[in-house]
Amino acid sequence: MSNTARQRGATLIEVLITLVIVAFGLLGMAGLQVRMQSTEMESYQRSQALLLLNEMATHIATNRANAAAYVTGTSSPLGTGFDCSGMASTSIAQADLKAWCNALQGSSETTGTGASALRQGAMIDARGCVQLSADGDYLVTVTWQGLAPIVAPPTSLACGASQYDGGSCTNDLCRRAATTVVRIANLI
Repeated sequence: MSNTARQRGATLIEVLITLVIVAFGLLGMAGLQVRMQSTEMESYQRSQALLLLNEMATHIATNRANAAAYVTGTSSPLGTGFDCSGMASTSIAQADLKAWCNALQGSSETTGTGASALRQGAMIDARGCVQLSADGDYLVTVTWQGLAPIVAPPTSLACGASQYDGGSCTNDLCRRAATTVVRIANLI
């Protein structure tokens, strides 16, 4: 048997092995792409939360004479699951809270018009709370649904606690939170 006949068979096996290696490489690239999209979405949600957090902190600091009117507590956070349309807006603080509630629900970006409009501009299941701490500071918190379980926020951060469990998410492992402190100076 000549060497050329044996070489053809070895070439076919080499091509099949190469195809298997390339297929595994492409599957790895697809997995990497999915992971990158998930990371990008988490980053987008965090940036949106920080914008909304900064907005409310600025409102409280600007209207410092009425800062106590911004306190919402943690038992019924604004945003997802809260009826923003029923909120009063007769004072500056009430109007700010109503606008913040709508922003948490995604009112800044909608698809469709009228009754069929779908809000989609905020984080997934966004909620916001303003608390008054024991030392007189205001703790502003925004929470939202993460895409995968990681580490739960501390139990001392009660805003949205136990609101994000389900599926692979238990014990608040998918609850993401951003918080800031607003200190109102006593200028007396």
